[in-house]
Amino acid sequence: MVERLDRGWRICATGICFACFGVGGLALRVLVFPLLSLLLRPSPVCQRACKNLIHHVFRLFVWLMASVGVIRYEVRHAERLQRSGLLIVANHPSLIDVVLLISQVRRADCVVKAALMRNPFTRGPVRATGYVCNDAGPGMVDACIASLRAGNNLVIFPEGTRTDPCGLPRLQRGAANIAVRGGFALTPVTIRCTPPTLTKGEKWYRVPVRRPCFVLHVHEDVPVEHWVAPDTEPMQAVRDVTRALAEFFIQEVRREGA
Repeated sequence: MVERLDRGWRICATGICFACFGVGGLALRVLVFPLLSLLLRPSPVCQRACKNLIHHVFRLFVWLMASVGVIRYEVRHAERLQRSGLLIVANHPSLIDVVLLISQVRRADCVVKAALMRNPFTRGPVRATGYVCNDAGPGMVDACIASLRAGNNLVIFPEGTRTDPCGLPRLQRGAANIAVRGGFALTPVTIRCTPPTLTKGEKWYRVPVRRPCFVLHVHEDVPVEHWVAPDTEPMQAVRDVTRALAEFFIQEVRREGA
């Protein structure tokens, strides 16, 4: 009986949290970001302020989810994210991974789906922060490199979408391309959620029997040279880094028991 009541409350609380997220995104687009764009010029200054605002808003949202009992979470080695110019790469088991990560990272830049530019709840934040859309073609890598060199922290999910719960992660080459062409080390983050929730294709109200616990493990930086032999051609280096990163995620997630 107690478990049924707890699960019923978590379904209601999840709906409340997502409603708050949608209303908050709309308020940022309609009220806050236009005001910031008027007060803060030039554009890079405004984008930096908007990035930090999103960071604090996401911290508040994560606090809300934890406070009402929707999730529990733990961040291991969070101090490794308190730097600038990081190329942060993470696996993607859940819908709220990006919220959890950006809540821990200041001046976070992202590669986002082009569909978010058409969504009325997310279009405002994406434009105001200057996030990079994944439909920019070859210019996407250049934009990401420029963002990192400007001191932003770039958060990328190399899979491009949530991990299929029934399969292994399949990585795209964007993150490796940025690392190889820009000469950046990668900062891997493994995300584990037990029991799984908000996975690919799962409805938000399908909450698990127990309250899910998210564990974000921030690993030490991995230089490209660690995964690439000397004098390797750039295209081959990108393939080598992509393959090594996929193996790294599979090994680490399995080792942590996910």
